[in-house]
Amino acid sequence: MSARGNEEPKAVARVVPRIREIEAGAWDACANPDLAAYDPFVSHAFLNALEESGTVGGRDTGWLPHHITVEDSAGQISACMPCYIKLDSTGEYVFDYAWAEAYERAGGRYYPKLQAAVPFTPVPGRRLLVKPGPKAETSEVQLAAAAVELSKRLGASSLHVTFLTQREWHRLADLNFLRRMDQQFHWHNEGYKTFDDFLARLSSRKRKTIRKERAEALSDGLSIERISGADITEAHWDAFYDFYMDTGSRKWGRPYLNRHFFSLLSETMGTRCLLIMAKRQGCYVAGALNVLGGEGLYGRYWGAIEHHPCLHFEVCYYQAIDYAIEAGLARVEAGAQGEHKMMRGYRPVTTYSAHWIHDPDLRRAIARYLDDERSAVAETTAFLATRGPYRKDRAADAR
Repeated sequence: MSARGNEEPKAVARVVPRIREIEAGAWDACANPDLAAYDPFVSHAFLNALEESGTVGGRDTGWLPHHITVEDSAGQISACMPCYIKLDSTGEYVFDYAWAEAYERAGGRYYPKLQAAVPFTPVPGRRLLVKPGPKAETSEVQLAAAAVELSKRLGASSLHVTFLTQREWHRLADLNFLRRMDQQFHWHNEGYKTFDDFLARLSSRKRKTIRKERAEALSDGLSIERISGADITEAHWDAFYDFYMDTGSRKWGRPYLNRHFFSLLSETMGTRCLLIMAKRQGCYVAGALNVLGGEGLYGRYWGAIEHHPCLHFEVCYYQAIDYAIEAGLARVEAGAQGEHKMMRGYRPVTTYSAHWIHDPDLRRAIARYLDDERSAVAETTAFLATRGPYRKDRAADAR
């Protein structure tokens, strides 16, 4: 498959079924050219851990890798995109079940579809992974065109680029992708030196609530440990996986990740892993996995085998804020959804996805729906931005 642009007539796009077939340095030169803004989830190591563990790749996983690379005239990779054939809509966090149901009721076949995303990871970031340079914009067009062409050749109903950046969102709109919006809740570091500095920005009632929750979380003889890097052992992962499976089984029915994935993650990205674990009577009873990026801390998974009031807030939110302040990180992202995060200092932010729909009738119907949905999301986000816990005379604008 080739992709041709005005400035790069010899550029060639290739489809690669396993990311291990792409040299890690070549992928990461496109995915993370700026280490100060490092995104761990589009790194070769993270995506490879998903594949090598068997978490993605088999038909039973619903994620079949079809990664796209664009090679320049010198044969060097100038752009890449993590892509997957999707046989269902699980593990995406941009929900299109209603689109699939409506299309299939009308006699269409929604699956398979093509997804440009990080599996099971609703973390916003770049999806058009282009090496910096004077021809970067051309490479973006070539990459998008190659993805559309691949979806056509596969007989897919659609192409979905999810949790991309706002700039990419506008860029793909210029290439006739439909635009979708949603929201998450992120904590932003306003230059705080301590957790008390952060609390000072909140209303008096919210400060008291958080202090009460933190005290209550540890009132039953619990203590908190932070473990990172080489200090994380297989025993830690064993304990954490028990928490993950317990919570995942209760919430989703079938947790997405297997135990081997966490060992691979520790081997290749251990310096970017932070486990926040709660211990009682010498035994771990709860924990959360965080992944460290260049600018932020990303809360990924939480679980507990004992119930303790407010422990979830302490382990997942307050400890993450505490760590980010100590490390001088710009933000904490604590996953998808959850308006309850607002009362704990997290602000509403907009997330973006872009969609190429092949059937013109389905495209028109979805376009009308998205016009209304974007307006509703924008209104909700603006309203929520006025309802947070921050003191009104110093409230910062929502990001």
